[in-house]
Amino acid sequence: MKVQNLVEIIGADFYTGVPDSQLKALCNYLMDTYGIDQKHHIIAANEGNCTALAAGYHLATGKVPVVYMQNSGEGNIINPVASLLNDKVYAIPMIFIVGWRGEPGIHDEPQHIYQGEVTVKLLEDMDIATFIIGKDTTDDEVKAAMEQFKTVLAQGKQVAFVIRKGALTDAPKVEYKNDNTMVREEIIRHIVKVSGEDPIVSTTGKASRELFEIREANGQSHKYDFLTVGSMGHSSSIALGVAINKPERKVWCIDGDGAVLMHMGSMAVLGANKPKNMVHIVINNAAHETVGGMPTVAGQIDVVGVAKACGYPKAVCVDSFEALDRELEAAKARDELSLIEVKCSIGARDDLGRPTTTAIENKQNYMGYLSAGR
Repeated sequence: MKVQNLVEIIGADFYTGVPDSQLKALCNYLMDTYGIDQKHHIIAANEGNCTALAAGYHLATGKVPVVYMQNSGEGNIINPVASLLNDKVYAIPMIFIVGWRGEPGIHDEPQHIYQGEVTVKLLEDMDIATFIIGKDTTDDEVKAAMEQFKTVLAQGKQVAFVIRKGALTDAPKVEYKNDNTMVREEIIRHIVKVSGEDPIVSTTGKASRELFEIREANGQSHKYDFLTVGSMGHSSSIALGVAINKPERKVWCIDGDGAVLMHMGSMAVLGANKPKNMVHIVINNAAHETVGGMPTVAGQIDVVGVAKACGYPKAVCVDSFEALDRELEAAKARDELSLIEVKCSIGARDDLGRPTTTAIENKQNYMGYLSAGR
């Protein structure tokens, strides 16, 4: 189905969401049509944030908004859907567009398997009427579904279009770039060199894939690294849990700007606890690069200022490898919580692979290393 046809059938004039590779056609269409425009399109920090923002739009305009997301974001919308939107509470109508990663029978990454199995059930459990769009779904079928949805929306309820892999086509080409020069894979290579045999927790997406391949290229064990393949935004909290309980180890967290934004409250918890043995590195390319490159707001905020306001004793920003190496060495020697924001370009190798070990193997190897003596 052509993405423009879907947008025209829905007929909404406000979209907010978190980008998803399954919805890349829609994301590119919105960026090509609106860019980032407060009146028509806002990329939010997380899916719950989108839902609340869309609710405010409805309260102000009386119109029905659209929220787009990967199905992994369903967990983030459960609270606002159940306690804000539901027709037993405020009865706020809303259209969700959900990318169906991990659909049963379709090969996908391990973090998507169970989420894929329960995608439609979760929506139905939240009393959200659903319609699945696949490669063979016709425009007339979507039009008919939308007509039925209008009756549901008029009752103050919510509906969802669940998008199968490859279902949306004819996306405009959009180039995503910034002015930064440092490449993420090389940044991680420098981190690996300085961290040595210290344990690392790395964030969702390409950063963990690159870390895995760097270890392979170096002939190193993967036992040093916990690759957070799912639960975007929670790597720093995982690292905090490790650091508190392994005070004799220096613990490094390789984070991304989109992940930091998704659950920024974790920085406040980190700053309040001040683990002396933890280094929090935020690689900031101001983009959701792993799912296509759409922008985050991290290029417009002061990450270092946020960290300091949250109580981090030391926080710096670097935009050169010379400065990065200096700050990595200083953080390694420092006996207090440190944050290093690294300004990064957008882009990765076309042949970037994926971890060849299973998530369970990763966990077991990491736990074994943490429990063993140095």
